[in-house]
Amino acid sequence: MDFIAGAGATNVDLLYCGMERIPGVGEELYSKDFSIQLGGGLPATLINLGRLGIKTKIATELGKDIFSNFAKEKFLQNGVEPVNLYNGNGFGLNVTSAILLPHDRTFITYGKGSIEPDEKGMETFYKIASGSKICMMQLGGFLPVYKKLHSEGTILVLDTGWDDEMSFEKYDEYLSLADYYTPNRKEALKITGTTNEKDAAYALKKYFDRVVVKVDADGCIGIDKDDYFFCPSIKEFKNVDSTGAGDAFLAGFMYGLFYDYSLKDCIEFGNITGGKAVTAVGALSAYVTEDELKAYKNSI
Repeated sequence: MDFIAGAGATNVDLLYCGMERIPGVGEELYSKDFSIQLGGGLPATLINLGRLGIKTKIATELGKDIFSNFAKEKFLQNGVEPVNLYNGNGFGLNVTSAILLPHDRTFITYGKGSIEPDEKGMETFYKIASGSKICMMQLGGFLPVYKKLHSEGTILVLDTGWDDEMSFEKYDEYLSLADYYTPNRKEALKITGTTNEKDAAYALKKYFDRVVVKVDADGCIGIDKDDYFFCPSIKEFKNVDSTGAGDAFLAGFMYGLFYDYSLKDCIEFGNITGGKAVTAVGALSAYVTEDELKAYKNSI
């Protein structure tokens, strides 16, 4: 059990930066900066883990287009082994054009958003994920695979993202199966039906002995059985772009789980990786190496 696995859609972001406004219909504006990067989500978390020296594998959908080739190259450069589930002739992934304004952002995305696996896709994912120490969970069609992995002793970490209809009732099957769930403040309040993050954290004890609630830029709440604590964010990290912060937090958190650290240590690792991620534009521009991560941790 020497690796971490996950299955999810790949996103490529075309980032237009340094614009004061969005062009109107019939207008053309020039941005001061531009870059092409892999976007956020499960792939970004696995890449951050690969950068920390952990062997990772992803089941995803990649076509034969230039964006899919770019994504595959980035996976391999960062220590992530991609296994393709896509059998079509078009774009297997999502491509997003993002205009980053001084105080807001806007997006246009081409793609279907998530993976809807067939039986062959689930079999392929199970083959690459079987034997993993940790597997990332997402909502969707891979639930039968998660169940098999759980029965084999793989640690399951659930990250749902926002849903207007999220609730314990809707997500019960996933929450009951997961070993860890990592909602942010807004998600935790919504899914528990509570009005403050501390109450939300205790409400999650219904499912978890070890609770994690990210409190945005402030830090993170943890409950380890009966021990409630709060880990503040790293103040030296200044927010430039919050894209990918949650994905990076999850990488640091799972780094700690992978090496059997305490829950508090795992959260502190997550605060470091998540905090560093916001210091540059893009989901994967700013990150820490394993040596840097340990140095920051020792200074807390």
